[in-house]
Amino acid sequence: MKQVSQLNIRSIEPLEPPVVLHNLYPLTEQAAELVYNSREEIKNILNGKDDRMLLIIGPCSIHDPVAAMDYAGRLVELQKSVRDRLMIVMRVYFEKPRTTIGWKGLITDPQIDGQDDIPTGLKTARKLLLDIVSLGLPAATEFLDPIVPQYIADLVSWAAIGARTTESQTHRQMASGLSMPVGYKNSTDGNLQVAIDAMQSANAPHSFLGIDENGKTSVVRTKGNPWGHVILRGGNNLTNYEPEAIRFAEEKLTKAGLRPILMVDCSHANSGKKHEKQEIVWQSILEQRAAGNRNLIGMMLESNIHEGNQKLPEVLHPNVAAQLKYGVSITDACVNWATTAELVSRAYNAMGSKQVKSA
Repeated sequence: MKQVSQLNIRSIEPLEPPVVLHNLYPLTEQAAELVYNSREEIKNILNGKDDRMLLIIGPCSIHDPVAAMDYAGRLVELQKSVRDRLMIVMRVYFEKPRTTIGWKGLITDPQIDGQDDIPTGLKTARKLLLDIVSLGLPAATEFLDPIVPQYIADLVSWAAIGARTTESQTHRQMASGLSMPVGYKNSTDGNLQVAIDAMQSANAPHSFLGIDENGKTSVVRTKGNPWGHVILRGGNNLTNYEPEAIRFAEEKLTKAGLRPILMVDCSHANSGKKHEKQEIVWQSILEQRAAGNRNLIGMMLESNIHEGNQKLPEVLHPNVAAQLKYGVSITDACVNWATTAELVSRAYNAMGSKQVKSA
């Protein structure tokens, strides 16, 4: 008989079910309370009961857990001094969608050696999230693989569906079952309708194939996730953070019967992929907010300990990680810590003396 299946499969390796990692790095009572409370705070920002701005700040991607904890320690101290006007959630991104090929993130390739040790990547990601949350700092991530949330989602306070996957039915279905608020980016070509469609789809119940906590293939039936919002990130070499672009987005959301609340990504096409230009976007949003636009509920900033980024070799090898500069991104270029602290201080001052509204 001719072979007709598995023709392009090198191997299929069993993976430990989510419950094993949950038991290895269990959610503590303290961590559960932080995750629950921070999700509720974000919901209150989205529904207008909390007047603070939501700031999603951190590295483009996590590749070094030691540097990530160094950064988290700095961010949690910064958060303490601004939390009456700003809510800071750390970007802890483990999965990187690629336009063609490239390093796919810590979960897929934790050693940055091309061996794709996914079991170790999942363990490393869960432990790091637990460590960050245990500091008292909420975590944000982008979910890419629909199985990954079963391993780490209980430690995540806010999630993103990225520009390359917002149009994907698989990701809209996944988002409909996530337990935290979700931001949907406009597509890479700047199409806003794709993000609006994603919000409407994820708000509805879905049934799809997935796994349970024991790793068993299952039919997942969701309730729908009502805590969605649009993230404007520009596209096709065009920006969409200026007042006229914000008004256009508000009108589109209102016409679709959705609350016209918006988060702006200061990086990507909005900054022309130049990390130092994130400050321009940041300042514009602060000025628009100060002018009275309360629909601008938050911003994203790609930030690391040191600025810029470093390129990986075309062919990864076991010595790559040891050769990397500490605290420097290996994906998109980031602003440094000093700039981050200054921008947060600027946002705090721009918010004036406004206090958190009671729920």
